[in-house]
Amino acid sequence: MKVLVTGATGYIGGRLIPRLLAARHQVRVLVRDPGRVRGRPWIDGVEVAVGDLLAPDSLASALEGVDAAYYLVHSMYGGADFAAQDRLAAQHFVEAAQGLAHVIYLGGLVPQTDDLSAHLSSRAEVGRILREGLPTTEFQAGPIIGSGSASFEMVRYLTERLPAMIAPKWILNDVQPVAVRDVLAYLVSALDKGPSGVVEIGADRLSFKEMMLGYARVRGLSRLIQPVPVLAPALAARWVGLVTPIPNTLAVPLVEGVVHPVVADTERAQELFPEIDPTPYEKAVELALKRIEEGVVETRWSGSLANGRSFRLEDREGLIREVQAVAVAASREQVFQAFTSLGGDRGWLVWDWAWRLRGLLDKLIGGPGLRRGRRHPSELLAGEALDFWRVEEVVAPTVLRLRAEMRVPGRAWLQFEAVEQEGKTNLIQTALFEPKGLAGVLYWYGLYPLHRLIFRDMVRAVARRAEGL
Repeated sequence: MKVLVTGATGYIGGRLIPRLLAARHQVRVLVRDPGRVRGRPWIDGVEVAVGDLLAPDSLASALEGVDAAYYLVHSMYGGADFAAQDRLAAQHFVEAAQGLAHVIYLGGLVPQTDDLSAHLSSRAEVGRILREGLPTTEFQAGPIIGSGSASFEMVRYLTERLPAMIAPKWILNDVQPVAVRDVLAYLVSALDKGPSGVVEIGADRLSFKEMMLGYARVRGLSRLIQPVPVLAPALAARWVGLVTPIPNTLAVPLVEGVVHPVVADTERAQELFPEIDPTPYEKAVELALKRIEEGVVETRWSGSLANGRSFRLEDREGLIREVQAVAVAASREQVFQAFTSLGGDRGWLVWDWAWRLRGLLDKLIGGPGLRRGRRHPSELLAGEALDFWRVEEVVAPTVLRLRAEMRVPGRAWLQFEAVEQEGKTNLIQTALFEPKGLAGVLYWYGLYPLHRLIFRDMVRAVARRAEGL
């Protein structure tokens, strides 16, 4: 079967594609920028279609000749207009996909309440638009548990770092998590079932408190959790954003997803997919931890594209550059390996206290901080997160460009290049800043004395590391 996958750079999409290929389906991926899927392990097995769900004229060629399509797009990091963008994207897709035999959508379980959050309402609305306009299977899932998933990381960090915690009383509400491997199994199997309407999926019914205590049992930890009748969701989300790698913009919808009881009626899933036996929660935790320990995390929550537009570097007024260059007695490949291994558990080689302080300050004002880490200790893919950076471009063995996602009054990049020159490799490190107003100019020049020392020492440390490989 020939299938189109939207959201290929996301947490689920990036894992679904190799499974579709393994099942011998022909796969086409819809991306706004083909550079974002360059280097993915499955790239040679798929057809890449360039298009944007917000640009309807770009969708016809992507949908031509496909038998089914996966709709895996959500504005989890969206600004004030995220719901309108999600609605418009779904409407454009419906209009462009008339005649398509089957659409498979992954949405969220919807609690039975009139006080539905904006994010849950938007996901439900997208499902309704797809079902009303196209033959659709809509899987509705609760918290997804797997290596690198946002829900798992939230539980993991809260439980690991806080031996005792006071938590809002709604952590006693029942939720129904589901293992990522089960979600993927449902998505792949749905191709053989045909359009099935709404299908709710999940495993154990347990409270969010029980999820944390279950994680603690798997890790052999003793934890005390005391619910209290106060602590509003917005405040709780900010606490999650401070303690975990999850930024506030994503913590809000995650917390909103457990404020009300959210359980699945899985009877229909059992009837349609009897071959899938949902993985118990603690087993899902064990599997996720094992994958992390082995360093084989396929995708992470932070790997999906952020809302910021991709930026192409230009020589133009207003862009400040700080360039450091050093000749390295190592191959271009070794230099590339050295700078693409920065960040995460390894850190940034020099001025560790300054990097950690900058990450902490960023977390305190709502940014991602350093705790997002990296998916793999040495491999980087375009579009994924690296601490408080986003990988803008990576071209082996020559270029790595990172875009800052920390809170700054402007836009910032850090670029590394490896250029062969007279038997050595010239390592060029460029810091770029586009200030926003006077605040941006003051920020750059106020911190420049410190930045100059850090960037000077870092390029030298990268060079030494490359020569030691």
